[in-house]
Amino acid sequence: MSDKSKMEPLKHYINGDWVETESGAVFDDINPLNDTLYAKVAKGTGKDICDAVAAAKEAFKSYRETLPSERERLLLRVAEIMEVRKSDLINCLVDEIGSPIQKAMFEFGKGLTMVRAAAGLCRNVRGETIPSDAPGKFSMSLREPLGVVAVITPFNVPLIKTSRLVANALALGNTVVHLPSEMSPHLTILFAEIVAEAGFPPGSYNVVTGYGSEIGDELTGHRDVNFVTFTGSSVVGQHISEICAKNKTPKTLELGGKSPTLVLADVDLDKVIPLAARSIFMFAGQACIGSSRFYVERPIFDEFVKRFSMVASKIGMGDLRDPDTVIAPIISPRQRNRIKSHIEDAVKKGATIVVGGEWEGNRCQPTLLTGVSENMTVCKAETFGPVTSIYPIDSYEEGLEKSNDTEYGLSSAIFTKNIDTAFHFAKNISAGMCHINGPTIHDEAHVPFGGNGESGFGREGTDADMEAMTELKWVTVQL
Repeated sequence: MSDKSKMEPLKHYINGDWVETESGAVFDDINPLNDTLYAKVAKGTGKDICDAVAAAKEAFKSYRETLPSERERLLLRVAEIMEVRKSDLINCLVDEIGSPIQKAMFEFGKGLTMVRAAAGLCRNVRGETIPSDAPGKFSMSLREPLGVVAVITPFNVPLIKTSRLVANALALGNTVVHLPSEMSPHLTILFAEIVAEAGFPPGSYNVVTGYGSEIGDELTGHRDVNFVTFTGSSVVGQHISEICAKNKTPKTLELGGKSPTLVLADVDLDKVIPLAARSIFMFAGQACIGSSRFYVERPIFDEFVKRFSMVASKIGMGDLRDPDTVIAPIISPRQRNRIKSHIEDAVKKGATIVVGGEWEGNRCQPTLLTGVSENMTVCKAETFGPVTSIYPIDSYEEGLEKSNDTEYGLSSAIFTKNIDTAFHFAKNISAGMCHINGPTIHDEAHVPFGGNGESGFGREGTDADMEAMTELKWVTVQL
């Protein structure tokens, strides 16, 4: 409609039906590029969560018995429909969360891969035979689905996270209640439409939209939720962890990061600089695995800063549907203020802005800082924007020590031609992921994706989710 104030609000998807919240309340979904209204969305309540969990619990009774071939067929059908609705999904990523077109296309392709990989998971849910000390006893383990999986996804890569976590849970025979970020609900509603069209039975996948701060505890603390997977901030992750611990609910948490990149003097800067830019400026740094710390050996430090600043100053900030555009708008006023405060605090305390630091509408220019010290907020805290700090180091050993000087431990990277040094770093870096001669931003469907410390608990990915979202049962037969 041309008059967005009269647009039909997006509804919850519960037990195979599109339903309004009981009160009829809605909230505004805002386009971050210009803060205009993108959609009106049902504002979920605790009752909506309970209805969705009840539907998922009931559906699990029969869905858990579906054959691998049936779940495989349904997931491959989801992938087929995603391809048909590619433009809908990409346009949503552009207009709802401000993804530049190249990032939106990348995310669509990655999401498609996630679903197809999940389809392959259906036939890989296996136990094992186990030697027994008892004569004539046949001993084995069975791997069974847990039940109702609560999925809470973020705004920044909503299609990747949705397609991975929802598809893997369904592939394993679980049912799902999904609470998406209030900043990207429409993307999840589109995915729900696709799941429904694919033919998944009612109640196997349910979506409740709303504010996590209001209804998240109702979901993560529900007695009939058998597993929780959350992607978001470390503060909220800690809160969810405490709820899950109280209820003895297993979980995976993928949280914040302060990912380091170590650049040694033997590298080819022509190859390193483009990868360095990708590792922090993709989607304007709104990525938990973005590299917000660069440690560069002193002999190449000045040249690295010079070249990096030249690239950063030319990164595209034009129309989001222009393939040359890289920098996205920052998602919300709260997050914009966070980035501004980090930069202002650093400058006030003596840091130098090499390039950037200014704003064009809701977009922050790619920003490089030098002279950052430990008394500055940006040194330790996650900024979640297109801002990174560059530090000189005098040796690899110093770089490794500084890289590990953080409460986070998500992604990391090292650039060097020395294979011994590279593998020493990989073994000794306190992070869940390490990339040698590649950017910190990287993900694949089947890898163990996740971090340590304040960066989370557990891992995501086909094999990791199979371990996390199922449980083993020991069975013996006396022959």
